[in-house]
Amino acid sequence: MNKIKAVISDMDGVMLDTEKLYVRFWCEAARSFGFPMEEKHALGIRSLGRPFAAEKLQGWFGADFDYDAVRNRRVELMDAYVAEHGVEAKPGAEALLKWLNAAGYRVALATATPVPRATDYLKQTGLLPYFDEICSARQVAHGKPAPDIYLYAAERLGLSPAVCMALEDSQNGVRSAAAAGCKTVLIPDLDDPSDQLRGVSFTVAQSLGDVRALLET
Repeated sequence: MNKIKAVISDMDGVMLDTEKLYVRFWCEAARSFGFPMEEKHALGIRSLGRPFAAEKLQGWFGADFDYDAVRNRRVELMDAYVAEHGVEAKPGAEALLKWLNAAGYRVALATATPVPRATDYLKQTGLLPYFDEICSARQVAHGKPAPDIYLYAAERLGLSPAVCMALEDSQNGVRSAAAAGCKTVLIPDLDDPSDQLRGVSFTVAQSLGDVRALLET
């Protein structure tokens, strides 16, 4: 895979072990408003841009599901938890990023999380210095599963998406990266990937440790 010049990675569930927190606090926030949200619903909106997520949630729970109110409550709950407990990097994240930097690969983040929050989380885990660019869906017209965030990240790196490997853990993220033309590697986090999702991905890696082997092939 000699032509790959950069790695663009999702944050939650790939670099940081935070996806489980989003699932937990989306459910808690929704239930506080009387909506019976379950893990399967929270998993269904992973990495999904706001308009898409709001539409999906209203489809499940009705038009009176106030996305902004529930999301704001989710943010409050998660912020309180993180302030007390912090966030954790995924196993192998720092080792992979350190190797990518040493090997001369450019590295960017492509996340649905706002840049200030993403930057703070990466600082907490010591991963921030390894990234050349921090890109958020807030900076593009359409969030995942649209390709905008990956196209933007590649542009910031000064490269074609075709020479970028994307690391993703969710259906919406994989669809976004693949649509942008990146060589997309699926690294499952909280659920097993469907056959359809495997078909969209270039390959499936069981951990971040497998990514180095792919690049060295």
